[in-house]
Amino acid sequence: MPDLAHNGPATIMVVDDDADIRNLILGQLRQENYRLLGAGNLADLRQALRQEQIDLIVLDLNLPDGDGLSLCRELRATGSAVQIIMVTARGSAIDRVLGLELGADDYLTKPFEPRELLVRIRNLLRRARSEPSPRRVATRYAAFGPWRLDLQQRRLVAPDDRLVMLSSAEFRLITRFIEEPNAVLTRETLLPERRATAAFDRSIDLQVSRLRQKLAAVPGGDELILTVRGEGYVLACEVHYS
Repeated sequence: MPDLAHNGPATIMVVDDDADIRNLILGQLRQENYRLLGAGNLADLRQALRQEQIDLIVLDLNLPDGDGLSLCRELRATGSAVQIIMVTARGSAIDRVLGLELGADDYLTKPFEPRELLVRIRNLLRRARSEPSPRRVATRYAAFGPWRLDLQQRRLVAPDDRLVMLSSAEFRLITRFIEEPNAVLTRETLLPERRATAAFDRSIDLQVSRLRQKLAAVPGGDELILTVRGEGYVLACEVHYS
């Protein structure tokens, strides 16, 4: 996780090749107590990441030297846990899920209200402060059904010790389930950062479906997450820590 315990305001970088949009977002954020940076392409963003401690990136999907999806994949592959809000003109549920699968923490579709972006930023930074660092996790594994979840490396471990990698969105989702096994969790509970619209956001259903596909790769894993019609989802098993 970003080290938000450091003194001073969180550092936010806005990446958009449209200078007008970039400056508009930066102008809105200047009203808050944040340290702000801006970039118009991926090259400048990569350079800033090498030189700065950045806590959160507001990232446009389409950039002149690449796309935000590839950058998300690249950052997560190297172990970076910087918070990422993807901003794009694309608005389908598949696009949202793809962004979340590849490592984005949240997703906004243009045009959007600047205040909504501010709320998303506050929620993500608050969550980053409240989540324990992997180094501070007292236990290593959470066992559920035939699987173990490696809480430090953020990946699934099959009964034969085969490793299954998880996206940031999948890890948050399964972690939320194992925190309350055998309890029905609503979309609002699973997506607290989008509580106001989560009941109508079907991207959560696609995220659950993809997680189910990974869990079903071993016998006994296909019925771990059940749908409770009209209410939400439940992890139907006990969880043990070691």
